[in-house]
Amino acid sequence: MASAYDATKDKFAPVLTDPSAPARNFVPVSPSDTLDLTDPSQPAGQQCGFYAKSLYIGVAGDVTVIAAGDKGSPGTPRLFKAHPVGYLPGQVRRVMFTGTTASQILALVDDD
Repeated sequence: MASAYDATKDKFAPVLTDPSAPARNFVPVSPSDTLDLTDPSQPAGQQCGFYAKSLYIGVAGDVTVIAAGDKGSPGTPRLFKAHPVGYLPGQVRRVMFTGTTASQILALVDDD
């Protein structure tokens, strides 16, 4: 049987909000033109409440995102053309459906 998470054993807990610290969780991304990152483990795909520290692209292709620091509403989509399999090292609040052909995308996030 798997044991439950034990905060007393987690030596990295104090750095949860440090943007340069490794991600604490990985969330599958469902690209959307209208919603910021959502958490599919929550009912009705509720918003995560946090932005991705970076993305992992599992299948190469175009990736269109809105940066976490873009305060516009809805924000300005930015295209990463022909992004290879691997990390997209930037903080992201939305992965756009329109213009994204890459798939199997994971958001690297911190627990809130």
